[in-house]
Amino acid sequence: MLIAFNKPFNVLCQFTDRSATPRRTLAAFGLPKDVYAAGRLDYDSEGLLLLTDDGALAHRLTDPRHKQDKTYLVQVEGTPQPEQLRALCDGVTLNDGPTLPARARLLEDPPSLWLRDPPVRVRKTVPDAWLEMTLREGRNRQVRRMTAAVGLPTLRLVRASMGAVALDGLQPGQWRIQSP
Repeated sequence: MLIAFNKPFNVLCQFTDRSATPRRTLAAFGLPKDVYAAGRLDYDSEGLLLLTDDGALAHRLTDPRHKQDKTYLVQVEGTPQPEQLRALCDGVTLNDGPTLPARARLLEDPPSLWLRDPPVRVRKTVPDAWLEMTLREGRNRQVRRMTAAVGLPTLRLVRASMGAVALDGLQPGQWRIQSP
């Protein structure tokens, strides 16, 4: 079984939380039993999370050797310049080494997304913009670290698709069974 789930902001990608201050987890969304996340999406990120009860499928979806594209909508602080976009496309060097090249493009208009709760902090004197970025690797907080490395801190991060599976109208907290 493969499930596409739109993970809301500030939800942990597991079913339990053993931290001193419990956080909201996947258990709050009525998902079927015996599924687990195929990959991760940070607590403070939103969007597509795939869940499965099939270990081999989870491996195919998440192993970098299978080159599953992951596309993100990224709200950044600042106005992206051509050289910053080029650096993202060429790959940037992070503290754990260089990233693979990515696809990155400036979106002319903000994407049609749900309102985030709480909303992103707005600063009247600092512009923001939206990028679409597609990666083939998945290091810890990679998109955020890449945009910061080129001088464009991430304000909001939404995964729109993984491989052939996209959000396709799922609202935060909603899920559907997918064909693998």
